[in-house]
Amino acid sequence: MRPLRLDLAGFTVFREPTTVDFTDADFFALVGPTGSGKSTILDAITFALYGTVPRWGDRRAIGNALAPSCTEARVRLVFESAGSRYVLTRVIRRDGKGNVATKGAAMELLPVGFDLTRFDSGLSAEDLGEVVAGTPSEVDDAVQDIIGLPYEQFTKCVVLPQGDFAAFLHAKPAERQKILVNLLGLDVYGQIRERANGLVTAAEAQIKACDGLLAGLTDADDAALAAATDRVDVLRTLASDVDAVVPELDRARRDALAAQETLAGLDAEIAKLTAVRVPSGIAGVAGDAVAAHAAVAEAAKAVTGAEEREEKLRGELSAAGDEAALRRLLDAHGERARLSREAERLTEAVTGAQGEHDRAVAALEKARQQATEAHTALEEAFEAYQTAQTADASAALRPHLRVGDACPVCEQSVAALPKPVRGSAVEAAKAAGQQARKAANFADEQVKKCENAFRDLDRTLTAARAQADQITTRLADLDSRLADAPKPAEIERELAGIAAAARSLEEAAGAVRAAREEHRAATTAAGRAEEKVRAAWRDFDRVRDDLARLGPPPADRDDLAGAWTALAGWTAAELLRRQGTRAEVAASVADASRVADAVRDRLSSLFAAADAGKPTDDPSRAAAVAVERAEAALRRVEERRADAARLREQRATHEREAQVAKALATHLRANNFERWLLEEALDSLVDGASLILRELSGGQYDLGHDKGEFFVVDHHDAGLRRAVRTLSGGETFQASLALALALSEQLAGLSTASASLESIVLDEGFGTLDATTLDTVTATLENLAARGERMVGVVTHVSALAERIPVRFEVRKDARTAHVERVGL
Repeated sequence: MRPLRLDLAGFTVFREPTTVDFTDADFFALVGPTGSGKSTILDAITFALYGTVPRWGDRRAIGNALAPSCTEARVRLVFESAGSRYVLTRVIRRDGKGNVATKGAAMELLPVGFDLTRFDSGLSAEDLGEVVAGTPSEVDDAVQDIIGLPYEQFTKCVVLPQGDFAAFLHAKPAERQKILVNLLGLDVYGQIRERANGLVTAAEAQIKACDGLLAGLTDADDAALAAATDRVDVLRTLASDVDAVVPELDRARRDALAAQETLAGLDAEIAKLTAVRVPSGIAGVAGDAVAAHAAVAEAAKAVTGAEEREEKLRGELSAAGDEAALRRLLDAHGERARLSREAERLTEAVTGAQGEHDRAVAALEKARQQATEAHTALEEAFEAYQTAQTADASAALRPHLRVGDACPVCEQSVAALPKPVRGSAVEAAKAAGQQARKAANFADEQVKKCENAFRDLDRTLTAARAQADQITTRLADLDSRLADAPKPAEIERELAGIAAAARSLEEAAGAVRAAREEHRAATTAAGRAEEKVRAAWRDFDRVRDDLARLGPPPADRDDLAGAWTALAGWTAAELLRRQGTRAEVAASVADASRVADAVRDRLSSLFAAADAGKPTDDPSRAAAVAVERAEAALRRVEERRADAARLREQRATHEREAQVAKALATHLRANNFERWLLEEALDSLVDGASLILRELSGGQYDLGHDKGEFFVVDHHDAGLRRAVRTLSGGETFQASLALALALSEQLAGLSTASASLESIVLDEGFGTLDATTLDTVTATLENLAARGERMVGVVTHVSALAERIPVRFEVRKDARTAHVERVGL
């Protein structure tokens, strides 16, 4: 599995959408401060693939994936495996109650040559390739099929978490044994042992069940088989004997049945003949029908006479004149009289309105004249008021004048003083002006009143004249219509004659209706009488048809009573003849019954001798059924004997299976087997790790083990064996890394699928290494990446290591979210 692109949104510290592009990053480093989210990127890859993360500790704790205050987290991983590219998406959401659950998971196989930058523009499902999985469970199965590693091995082969292998290096043998059992999946042998014990228990239960079933098959021995066979032979003999007697029984039955049918037929004919009775009153039915038809003819003649009289009166009414036209003329005479009276009233109204109009014109002219005079007086009063104001102003200056001084008005020298003025002319002029204004206002109001009255009278006069003109026009029209029309009295006489003719016609129509009603009643009565005749003939035909097989005489269809009389006579004669032959037929029935009973007794004896019960109405079938039952009983005995043989064979098979499973469980329960497996796994692990450690240490160290304890061989110190606890921090890291890489290779080899380790990421601290060792570790990782077998990634805080790695993903975090920036090639 080789990651190509990772998209995050709402996942732990990555609240905002973030993309990590691993394209062409064969050797990369994730760098950044502690807590910035470097390991979270590895968690996101693992979560996308397997839906969980190792450091959560619980595969169900998916709530850890959701960033605080976010309601949805989305992780999308594009990866390559075995030359094919896939896109995998997982989505989790928090509901209204705070519960977090996976809401969707899907995986698609991308088309060849698909441009990953298209994910930046947004894609729908139709834009991607073939759907590989559409539910979380389908995705889990598809991931294991495609990558070839289960979750536990993936986290030890591809993403190597911090600290696990240093603890493995320094663990005690017993603890290391537990770790190897977990890492290498050796606990499967314990599961096999438990499965073998389960098989032993199941086989013993099957043996017990077989014993119980065999106990129920004790009646399937040789004696039961012989008894069943004998019973089949006895019943087959019975069937053969019955088949020989049955034809004789059939003949006796047919003879008895034929005699009984003959007697029954004779009794039925006697019963039919006895039931024939001539209906009472049959002679009067035809007479009633004749009388009813005569009444219908008489009623039809009355209808014709009434209709002829109605038609004559209708013609007289048509010749009397048009009633509607006469009434319209009479209405026109009335309308003319009314309009004449209205014209006279309007003439008087127009004359009166004209007089009032003329008086209103004179009053308006007079009011306008008075208003003109009042306004003239008001103007004169205003001029007098201004003159009085000037006089009063001059009088106010006189007491201050001196002869020889300049006049304050004209600035000329005062030659003589004017006489003093007593009193003020302004007040008198003001009073006169107010009186003149009141008179002018009153005159204006009078003019308005006269104008309003004039306008009202003018409208009234105009309306009266218009109405008078309309009435005059209408009278002219009516006079034109009535120029040649008869007088009202003559019209009324003509209308009275038409009304009398109409009443006569109505009476004639009533007579027609009454005659028609009588005709309908007579027709109905005739129909009922005719129906009685038809019903009588139907009764006759029904009785005669019932006797048709006996050959009754023909009937006269014109004489109902005569037909019944002839049929009754023939019936009496036929009845006497059949009653005379009945005793002979009854004797033959008794003889046939005795013969059939004798044959039945012989059959009963055969069944009793064979202990087969009593024979039924079909003795051949009864015997055949008895044979079938005996043969079925014989087959059941044979089947039970076969079942017993099969159960004994099954019991032997279960005994063998129980022995094999018990032996397997016994072998797997021995501690030597598990110890041998662990020693073999540890030898293989140490051999692989020793080669890697020798490369990392520049040929200084080999790794070995003795009785479960790790040691190193120091070639720089004459091959001295040293315990791993004596190694420095950098040397311990080298040894742990060697074990990690070796164990990764071994786990891949133990995978049940064809796993392809196309990437490895070390989430391990490099800070304990000195410069020389760090250079060696870096060179080792570079060589590992350069071989092209795997993408190599490291999570580190060491800048010296990070600077030597061509591609770096710098992870930083602000107050809201984490960010990733790719630096380098």
